[in-house]
Amino acid sequence: MLRYLTAGESHGPQLTAVIDGLPAGLTVSIDKINHQLARRQTGYGRGGRMDIERDQARILSGVRGGLTLGGPITLVIANRDWENWSRIMDPLQPVPDELDSGERRPAGETSRPRPGHADLPGGIKWNHHDLRNVLERASARETAARVAIGSLARQLLEQFDIRFASHVVAIGGASVAKQYDVTDLDQITELAEASKVRCIDKAAESAMVAEIDAAAKDGDSVGGVVELIVRGIPVGLGGMSQWDQRLDGRLAGTLMSIPSVKAVEIGLGFEASGRRGSQVHDPIYYDARSYPTRKGFHRTSNHAGGLEGGITNGEDVVVRIAAKPISTLNRPLDSVDVKSKDPVQAMVERADHCVVPALAVIAEAAAALVLADAFLEKFGSDNLAETRRNYDSFLAAEY
Repeated sequence: MLRYLTAGESHGPQLTAVIDGLPAGLTVSIDKINHQLARRQTGYGRGGRMDIERDQARILSGVRGGLTLGGPITLVIANRDWENWSRIMDPLQPVPDELDSGERRPAGETSRPRPGHADLPGGIKWNHHDLRNVLERASARETAARVAIGSLARQLLEQFDIRFASHVVAIGGASVAKQYDVTDLDQITELAEASKVRCIDKAAESAMVAEIDAAAKDGDSVGGVVELIVRGIPVGLGGMSQWDQRLDGRLAGTLMSIPSVKAVEIGLGFEASGRRGSQVHDPIYYDARSYPTRKGFHRTSNHAGGLEGGITNGEDVVVRIAAKPISTLNRPLDSVDVKSKDPVQAMVERADHCVVPALAVIAEAAAALVLADAFLEKFGSDNLAETRRNYDSFLAAEY
């Protein structure tokens, strides 16, 4: 139902995103979009780029009078850093020739790939020896566009009382206590928003900050894990008739596409593999009045993370996302110049020491796009009023 594309380079003039498939009549708040963009820019360990950018989206199509029209919606986010890079990045200008020595190259050009980045495989794939032609699009700067359109998907789901929360559970070797209460999503959000690393545990927050400081002092970077919780998702989204209908697979694939993400687990995830079935599967109970979005069925545990057989079961969708340390290091690793084939040190770009707090915000947006798509598959129509009638009819129908 939902289709979207993003375009733009990290230091190009702007990022552009187009999303199609949202029903007509949805109230769109540009302030909510910009709020999500501002959240993405926060977090301890971010680099100098965040001091330059002040991300604000502009809507160029698909919305009139604050309401969606039913056609494609186009958003753009200007890159303020473009002014500093315009001579290098302007697509209408040729890249300057190398200067009088092979040792001296035009500003911005690099042929020294960073281990762990797309530089080398991308350069080989597209036959680029100036690896800036790869790294500009591979940059996580692209996620600003996904956060913007993800906010639109989230605004649709919020019309149906579906809520999102996220928090950081580990950075480097520091992590929150094994047991913590996520019953009150408002409290989770409040604590996460007040924390410089989006952590709900003060003691763990201090340890996480220390991990980031230690990595920065060594010219290094550090990764971590975030947890995403989505509450209010009705039973029955997704499918299992074909492999690509399974919603857990769709969620995992989208979340894995976020730069630096290396693992995704739903519910117990890897831990389930070491338990017996009686310790993994969630017993089923029934209370017709208290659980309308679940058709009265409910669980006292949620080891499945809200998904069974690729279909939502009405419980919270709970996902953990693990990110590796970013690939740009101020103390670079060994590499090879792709032009001369000589051993070199990898290139150094202005970069963050830790992006895990920002990953939590990006994961919310990415998940919103997947869940809104599945929601519209089941209840969708050309307009929001009819979508709501379909949804209300589903809840009212007897099972």
